[in-house]
Amino acid sequence: MDGQLIIRRRAISAQDLTLIRGLIEQEGVRGRTYISKRLCEIWDWRQANGRFREIACRELLRRLQAKGLIELPPMLRPARRPGYRNRVRTADLLDRVALTQSLSELREQIEVTLIRSPEQFQLFKDFIGNCHYLGYQQPTGAQLKYLAHYQNQPIACLSFGPAAYKVAARDQFIGWSPALRQERLPWVVNNDRFLILPWVKVPNLASFLLSRCVRRLRSDWQRIYNHDLALVETFVEAARFKGSCYAAANWICVGQSRGRGRNDRFKQQALPVKTLWLYPLRKDFRDILRASTDR
Repeated sequence: MDGQLIIRRRAISAQDLTLIRGLIEQEGVRGRTYISKRLCEIWDWRQANGRFREIACRELLRRLQAKGLIELPPMLRPARRPGYRNRVRTADLLDRVALTQSLSELREQIEVTLIRSPEQFQLFKDFIGNCHYLGYQQPTGAQLKYLAHYQNQPIACLSFGPAAYKVAARDQFIGWSPALRQERLPWVVNNDRFLILPWVKVPNLASFLLSRCVRRLRSDWQRIYNHDLALVETFVEAARFKGSCYAAANWICVGQSRGRGRNDRFKQQALPVKTLWLYPLRKDFRDILRASTDR
């Protein structure tokens, strides 16, 4: 293997490949899930909350196979049944009565709730799947999702997940080297979905909800994942939106994307250009993001 191979922010050495091939040869009959579990145990590869990174490990193994570096055993069963699609209900879930009052009339009765129950997750999927222009996609990695309610009626959805691997404007703003980005990326989170339900027409509600979420994001993330955050990012499709609500919520526009996907490391995708907005979660965010644990 020539050069350094990094998958899911983990460097893979020739010794690692020898280990993986040995596991497959000795234990392959027990299936891919078992191999990924054993590999996590051997590497002690864990999330910030202490759980093994089994999903990331399975993706790592699939990528190694795609590169021709290993040969995984046949799947004992399909990961999902053929033709599986995320279930998004299309029937009207609520009376779509327009909400048009001023924010000053509503704000004391607006609640922002961290989604924890299956019923809340399904409601989030239904709203995003039916009302957001990007639709619903199965999330990967650490995620927090929120529902905003007014008098117990949902009015908005927000979600936060893994940051983009490489974005020139963000990395220049932080002052990241490639090595530091690799190490400190878990301190950055991406606001990947934000939806005000179409029948809710309340001026300034979007920036109000962004501010409410951002104020609690660090503490929620620490409680769920046992890890702190320093910065939030989001991408706004320039041809569709101006990003006014982010500007009003004091986010910083630092530039544009290059029309590539958030995980496209090989310049293969052509996507709409997006403006990049950042919100520091702490005053010393640059010190945190540029502090190497290898020092």
